[in-house]
Amino acid sequence: MSTPTEPEAKTDLSAAREAAPDAAHTNRWYLSSAPIVSALLHLCVPMAAAMIVGAIYNLTNAGFIGSLEDTALLAAITLGSPVLILVMGVGNVFGVGGGALVSRLLGGAERDPSRVAIIKRVASYSLWGSVVVGAVVAAIGLVFLSPLVALLGADASVAAPTAAFVGVLLGFVPVLAAAVCLEQLVRAEGAAKQVMVALVLSAVVNLALDALFILVLNWGVAGAAVATGLANVVVVAYFVLWLTRNSEHVSLSPRWFTLAGSVQKPVLGVGVGTLLQSAFLIVTALVLNNLAAAYGEGPLAAMGVAVRIAQVPEFLIMGVTLGVLPLLAYSYGKGDGARFGSALRASAITVGAVAALAAALLLCFREQVFALFVADASVLAIGVVVLAAQLIAMIANGFTGLITSLFQATGRALPATIMSAAQGVLFIPVVIAGSVWFGLPGIIWALTVTEVAVLAVGMVLCVALAPALKRGLAEGSAERAEEALEMAAT
Repeated sequence: MSTPTEPEAKTDLSAAREAAPDAAHTNRWYLSSAPIVSALLHLCVPMAAAMIVGAIYNLTNAGFIGSLEDTALLAAITLGSPVLILVMGVGNVFGVGGGALVSRLLGGAERDPSRVAIIKRVASYSLWGSVVVGAVVAAIGLVFLSPLVALLGADASVAAPTAAFVGVLLGFVPVLAAAVCLEQLVRAEGAAKQVMVALVLSAVVNLALDALFILVLNWGVAGAAVATGLANVVVVAYFVLWLTRNSEHVSLSPRWFTLAGSVQKPVLGVGVGTLLQSAFLIVTALVLNNLAAAYGEGPLAAMGVAVRIAQVPEFLIMGVTLGVLPLLAYSYGKGDGARFGSALRASAITVGAVAALAAALLLCFREQVFALFVADASVLAIGVVVLAAQLIAMIANGFTGLITSLFQATGRALPATIMSAAQGVLFIPVVIAGSVWFGLPGIIWALTVTEVAVLAVGMVLCVALAPALKRGLAEGSAERAEEALEMAAT
């Protein structure tokens, strides 16, 4: 075997040094060998930023509506929240399913380039499917608007503003569903920064339009709904423009639309699961709203504002718990127990630190924070209690989310499903029992009790599955890491 000459060795060394910086900036490097802190920042910050923008949306609308000092208007946007959940569900049926299939096809194209040909059809089916189904949902909702408003829990005092808010939102459902779907398609291309840019842009537009429609034109809750709808028009335009200019394989043209089973089956197979989750959230919100509505506008308004305040740190935590999933999946698949344990510990410490700090700050200044959105003293008194309950629930929910990601990353489908369903399954009987036994305080603290119970379930499952997880790590390989990464992306 020949030995390289000195010039050759220097050339090889120079090439290695030049290649190293590029390697250190690839997604694979962050998953396989980057320092854990760097990997968590790379994976979690974009996810957390996107989540926080969503929370800012909710706070923006609540802040502008609260400035009108009309409790009925705040109650109306709280009652209308299930409609937004439904819209997210419709968009995600096609967006999550389509995005997952696009990612798999892009990955498979590395071995078989011909697989990219179907991506145009998948993207077109996903976008136009979400628009068409969104239009059908909007039409049905508008035809049955009055019964829908009653189903949402609105009594005579808040029926009119609730109908105004929900009616305008329904008119924008095709746009809102398309925005959710396109976000997932852009994510499938790996363009996390572009998603953040679009969401931040939409938040700025939403803020400006809220000021115009609510404060200047006095459109009330209808103005808030119009602002949300038009902000999503901007999002759709941005995503369409970016994909058209930058995506090599995605096409949104209707001419690529297809109803072929090879496209519909994998898209809907993944997407329908997200719709079922949304449906469960809607049922939960309806039960909560109808129980709280019996106590008048004040509790409804207080719950709506408190939930929006608590969502800011909660969404930040979700960014960590969802962002770390591919890192856990890759480490587990590879059998790298040290990296798997380090990632799990670091993410748990991050979740605990963020939750504890946010809860401490908001609990200490809960009256001052709540007063930014509500001037009514009676609503403020209820609101600070609701906020305390929400923040305690947030701490438990953060660790519950991390446990769920752990099960998903390690391919434990049944435990992951149990964790995902446990909250809804437990919450409905807990909130009903709380209402019967303790009245309004029972409703307020029902979510806290539920989240603590779900966390206890998760901890029991972790202990029970610990031996299996250890065996799984011992059986890891580089090939299985690749499979785990693809499953995590899905």
